[in-house]
Amino acid sequence: MPIRLLSPEVASQIAAGEVIERPASVVKELLENSLDAGARTVTIAIEEAGKKLIEIADDGSGIPSDELELAVSRHATSKLVRSDDLFSISTLGFRGEALASIGSVSRMTVTSRTKKEKEGARLKVEGGRNGRLTKVGTTVGTIIRVEDLFYNVPARLKFLKTDVTERRAIDSLVTRYALAYPDKRFKLSDGKNIILQTSGDGDRRAILAALYGVDVAKQMLEVMAEEDGYRLTGFISPTSLTRSNRKEITFFINGRWVQDVALSTALLQAYHTLLMVGRYPLTALFLEIHPEEVDVNVHPAKAEVRFRNQDKVFSFVQRSARKALLAYSPVPNVAPSLWGMTRTVPPAQSKNTGIDWSIAHDEELSVNGDSDVLATGIQSSSTRPPSTDYQPPAGLPSTTRIPLLRLIGQIGATYLVAEGPDGLYLVDQHAAHERVLFEKLMAQHDLKKIPSQSLLTPVVVTIPPQAAQLLLAQLPTLQHFGFDVEEFGPNTFQVRAMPVLFTGSDPSAALRALVEDFEEDEAPLQNEIEAKLAARVCKRMAVKAGQALSNEEQRALLIDLEACDSPRTCPHGRPTMIHLSVDMLERQFGRRGAR
Repeated sequence: MPIRLLSPEVASQIAAGEVIERPASVVKELLENSLDAGARTVTIAIEEAGKKLIEIADDGSGIPSDELELAVSRHATSKLVRSDDLFSISTLGFRGEALASIGSVSRMTVTSRTKKEKEGARLKVEGGRNGRLTKVGTTVGTIIRVEDLFYNVPARLKFLKTDVTERRAIDSLVTRYALAYPDKRFKLSDGKNIILQTSGDGDRRAILAALYGVDVAKQMLEVMAEEDGYRLTGFISPTSLTRSNRKEITFFINGRWVQDVALSTALLQAYHTLLMVGRYPLTALFLEIHPEEVDVNVHPAKAEVRFRNQDKVFSFVQRSARKALLAYSPVPNVAPSLWGMTRTVPPAQSKNTGIDWSIAHDEELSVNGDSDVLATGIQSSSTRPPSTDYQPPAGLPSTTRIPLLRLIGQIGATYLVAEGPDGLYLVDQHAAHERVLFEKLMAQHDLKKIPSQSLLTPVVVTIPPQAAQLLLAQLPTLQHFGFDVEEFGPNTFQVRAMPVLFTGSDPSAALRALVEDFEEDEAPLQNEIEAKLAARVCKRMAVKAGQALSNEEQRALLIDLEACDSPRTCPHGRPTMIHLSVDMLERQFGRRGAR
């Protein structure tokens, strides 16, 4: 076939395909134009999920009558002059393609007026062809009416989702911009139904309440951080408030909604070990940086960006979110004095049990030398030894405070029952022990002092070839954590030493389980491989559900859990405890009446 130039209509439709993918794309482009025009109020009306009608009206600066025809032309914009301006973009729009693209695949009517004009102008564009410009009476601002989207490109209509899905995309878009611009008044309606309406009073938490409900808005944690010209504000959810997908993770950069993998990864790393597997936070974060530090001209729909210093941005977002999380304490921090006075510790002489008992505790512990403590790895650095012959270390007072949680007993050889000053706590012994071991191991790792103990007889482990290659790559990391593992033949490894923390555990089972976890899980995020490994090792070394623990072991576990930085979840994000408040128990028993 001979080479020929495409007609302007076909060229416009091809270009529009990159910018206008669905009705939500139209809303996004027009909404951003309204914000660039300085609008204080933006009203959006749709019908049939935007396929029949999308109308956006604003009270912005408007378009001069003599520039209206130029405004709907391709590559016509007031936001760029030179090519250098592309590297310092401070507006949401800049390419001059939106109106031309929309007009080429719909019947579009643009009505606008500026403050300097006594009357406005109206221009109709149908399938990329301009109609006659007419003078009309209208308020200051711009009204753009888009009808019969994709009427001249029926193939595009076939690829649209159901009305419910397309409407949901529009709703999601507008709610995100309402959060990003709390000082603007937004109104979204579908036919006669008002979907969203904000007051524009600048209260972002009030918008959260309108979007997600008052209960969710109250739980959201505020993020406010500033460092080296970067500023991060917004809200993130506590670990108790999650979603099953990443759709509620929202990032805006300099007022522009972006979908950036690096930013989402930084946020998820801030939640690392705090969320259950497959659960994701609810977030709305707004990053402000100098325009020259970010390139927004890398995606037709301007949904992706590139940073000049991505690592620095990544680190800043991660640290800021993590700081907000750590500032929130999900486990009540009640003064031990609420439980009464301290008790006197009777003097005793320590027995040789092989456990590291280094400080006195309030309850008297008594187990024999072959206790299951050795097998389960429960070791308390804040409990007295299992003996009535205990002698407090020199300089330690003979009285100590009673712990926050008071042990009651064990249920089903799986859950510990404890009393707190504000109710009842059910503790999952496996998840709790995971958290204890993980924090101890990571603390030792950070200090680069993980004590290792050589095995009397090295253990030989044979694993599948694909797993062997995986394990070979992780041998240096395992060594950092106190494991001495070396290759011992084809697909065979020899375990010579293990961390003292895991004394008594099966090194063979631990090594196999570690590799199996990597095979069945998704690839770990970069820079968190060590924490992933530690979490998996601790999961396999922790006491199991169905394993009976002595009273002494149960107390030791509770005390160690209280000392953790994040005692409410295991390293994989599963809850370690369930809290039943006294108020709830009284309602359940009818003492305060049902609600």
